[in-house]
Amino acid sequence: MPAGAPVCRLLLVILMTLAAGSAFGYTGMDPVFHAVPSALPTPADKPFRGTIALAVDATDTDHQIFVVHETLPVQQPGDVVLLYPQWETASHAPTASIADLAGLVVHVDGKRMEWRRDAIDMHAFHVSVPEDARSITLDFQFLAPPSASLLRPNMVKVPWHRMLLYPAGWYVRAMPIAATFAIPDGLHAFTSLNYRQSANELAFSPVTLEQLVDAPVYAGRYWKRIDLSADTAKRVDLDILADVPADLAITPMEIGKMRMLIKQTLAVFGPAPYRHYDAILTLSDVLSPGGGIEHREEGENNLPADYFIDATHQLDNRDLVAHELVHAWNGRWRVPADLWSPNFNLPVRGSLLWVYEGQTEFWGRVLAARSGLRDRQQTLDKLALDAAIVANRPGRSWKTLADSTNDAVYMAGHSVRWRDWQRREDYYAEGVLLWLDVDARLRQLSGERWGLDDFARRFFAAHGDDQGMSTYTFDDVCRALDALVPDDWRAFLDVHLHTHETGDAIAGLARAGWKLVYRDVPTETFRQDESDAGASDLDYSIGMQVRQDGTVRSVAWDGPSFRAGLSAGMRIVEVDGKPFTTTALTDAITASTTRPLVLGIDAGERRRVVRVPYRGALRYPSLERIRGTPDRLSALLEAR
Repeated sequence: MPAGAPVCRLLLVILMTLAAGSAFGYTGMDPVFHAVPSALPTPADKPFRGTIALAVDATDTDHQIFVVHETLPVQQPGDVVLLYPQWETASHAPTASIADLAGLVVHVDGKRMEWRRDAIDMHAFHVSVPEDARSITLDFQFLAPPSASLLRPNMVKVPWHRMLLYPAGWYVRAMPIAATFAIPDGLHAFTSLNYRQSANELAFSPVTLEQLVDAPVYAGRYWKRIDLSADTAKRVDLDILADVPADLAITPMEIGKMRMLIKQTLAVFGPAPYRHYDAILTLSDVLSPGGGIEHREEGENNLPADYFIDATHQLDNRDLVAHELVHAWNGRWRVPADLWSPNFNLPVRGSLLWVYEGQTEFWGRVLAARSGLRDRQQTLDKLALDAAIVANRPGRSWKTLADSTNDAVYMAGHSVRWRDWQRREDYYAEGVLLWLDVDARLRQLSGERWGLDDFARRFFAAHGDDQGMSTYTFDDVCRALDALVPDDWRAFLDVHLHTHETGDAIAGLARAGWKLVYRDVPTETFRQDESDAGASDLDYSIGMQVRQDGTVRSVAWDGPSFRAGLSAGMRIVEVDGKPFTTTALTDAITASTTRPLVLGIDAGERRRVVRVPYRGALRYPSLERIRGTPDRLSALLEAR
C-alpha cells in the first residue's frame, strides 16, 4: 500500500460524509441546542436570620387591586433570587400566575435597585445586593382577576401566596414572617391565624411562611360565628360570611348536624392535628370558582347563597365541609411524599392523589351520612352517581386511574371536551369506589371486625400540636393495611390503579353487598345534580346532556348521540318534527322502543336532521341490594 494511502482514504470518507449530510440538508452550520442551566438556588433546610415583614392593603375594592409592601432581611450579598409562588397546594399544579403581579419596585437599604427576571423561570427575580446591606424592600400590586371576586366591598379574601415574594435557597418552614392586613371599614376578619386589630388593620403574630400561606384570611360585612366544639378537646368554629344578612339564617338543627360532623370525624381519625380549626363558609353566588380548599387549621368552603335558606336542595354540597375537614389529617398533617415540597416553586407529583383526594372524598360521603347531613337514602343515591360515573368511563380503555393522577398538572386551567374519554381527575369519584372496596375487603377478611375506620385512625394518627408534616408512600399505605389485616394489598390496589376493566373499578359495590342499576325515574339527588349542572343529564340513555334552550352541553364518547354525529355546542331545535323542549326529548326517548328518535340540529353552519341509534327507556342510576350477601355498606354508614 503506498505511503499516505490511509490519509487519503480518511479524507475520502470525510468528503463522502459531508456530501451525504448536504444531500439531507445538513451542512454542519445548522443551529445546535445548548441547554441553559438553571441559576436558581436549591432550597436547603437551614436557619433564616430575621423576620420578613409583609403589609397587604386590601381597601381598593373599586379596582380590585391589592397593594403590597414587603421587607426582607438580607441573608448574604451578591445575586439574591426572589420567588413568586407558582405551585398551589390545593390544585397540586403551577396555577398561580405571575401575570397578576405588577409594579414591582425594589430598594436595598433605601436605594432603588434594578431587578432582572430569570431567563428561564418567569416566577424568579434577581437582585444584586451589595456587601453589608441589611434589608430588601419590595413594593408591588396584585391585580386580582375580576372573575375570582377576591376583593369586593362586602367580602374580601387574602390568599397570601399571591401577595408576596420570598428568597430562594431556604425551606419555607424556616422563614419567619409577620404580616399586616388593611381591610375595608366595617368588615370582620376570619382566619386560623392569631392577630390584633386596630381600626381596619390586622397585625398577625409571626409564623413561618409555610404556616402563613396555609391560612388565608376572609373578611366580611355580614357574618356569624358558631362554636361547634361541643365536648371536643379543641375549639372548632363555623365562620359564615354572606353577601346579604338574610342568608346567614342557619337553623338549630343544621348546627346540630355540623357539631355531629366534628364528633364523627374525630371518632374516625382520633386526636386533631390542629390547635383549633375554622370552617370558613362563604355563602355567595358571585364567588368563583367555588368549591373548597383545604388547610391544616381552616377549611375554605364556598357554597351557594341559599345553602342554609334552602338546605333541602343542597344535596350535591352536603359533604364539602367534611371533605375539607378530613384534609387536616389526610393531606395537611400526613401528605404523600411526592406531593410535599420545601417551597412553593418546585414541581410536585400526584401519584397518591387517589389517597389524598380519593380517600378524603370517600370519607366525605361517609361522614355526611353519619352526621345526618344526608340521610341513608340520599347517601345511597349519591354513591349511585359516583358508581355511574366510574362505570361509564370509556377512557379507562386507554388511560388508567394511575395515569389520571397526572391530570392536575397538565389539565389545570384547560377545558375538557370529552371528559369520559379524556378522564379528568377521576381519582375523586373512582377513589370513592376504590376505598369502598378496601373497606369491604378489610371487613370480609377480618370476619367484619375491622374496616377503614381502623386504618384511618392508625395511619393518620396525629401527635399533639406539632405543626410539622409527616410524609407517606404507597408502600406505607400497603404496610398499614397489612398490619391491620394481612393480604397482598399492593396487588389488590394495583388492580384498581392499572385496570382497563370497568368490573374491577366498581368491584367494591358488590363486595359491600350492592349493585348499580338504572331506573326510568331519577332520584332527587340526581335531579339536583342536573340542576347544578344546568342541563338535563341523559348520559345513560342517549349519551348526552342538554340545556333548556336545546344547546348540547356534552356528549358521551361513542354513545348513541356521538354515533349520530352530535357534539357539544350544537343546538337541538326539533324533536320528531316538533319544537325542542326537554320534556319533548324525554318523551321521545321513552317512545324510542317503538319509533326512531329523530332530532333537528342547528350545527352553526347548517341545519340537519339526524336519527339517534337508541331504542330503550330513560335510564337513571340507583343502587340495589344483592340478596344473600352481607350489607357492608350499611354497616359503614352507621354513626360511631
